[in-house]
Amino acid sequence: MKITKIIASLAIAGLVLVSCKKEEDKSLAVAKGEKTEAPKEHKPIAAENVQTASFTIDGMTCAVGCAKTIEEELANLDGVEKAAVDFDKKTATVTFDKTIQNPESLTKVVQETGDGKTYKVSNMKS
Repeated sequence: MKITKIIASLAIAGLVLVSCKKEEDKSLAVAKGEKTEAPKEHKPIAAENVQTASFTIDGMTCAVGCAKTIEEELANLDGVEKAAVDFDKKTATVTFDKTIQNPESLTKVVQETGDGKTYKVSNMKS
């Protein structure tokens, strides 16, 4: 029984360390005094060019390391006014300038945020 508890504890510790690795790396960079990027200022989008896309993101394992990272990547794109990623619903909603961005480029950014295989975009609606 004692061995089972030890194995379970090690498995849980391993999952915690692996699932949010990217966010952990950012925390270490801040602790070491390295600079992190400030949020980008967004230029106003002409009303006739505003477009909103909603889509599902599969492959997220945590709200901090995955969803927040994807949200920041999308929000820092040129032409993106607002990006929101909901980890619980596994959805993202992005408001962008259709003359600068398009749904295909948003999909590409999400998929490249991971290793190219981790995050999959589906149900794109714009």
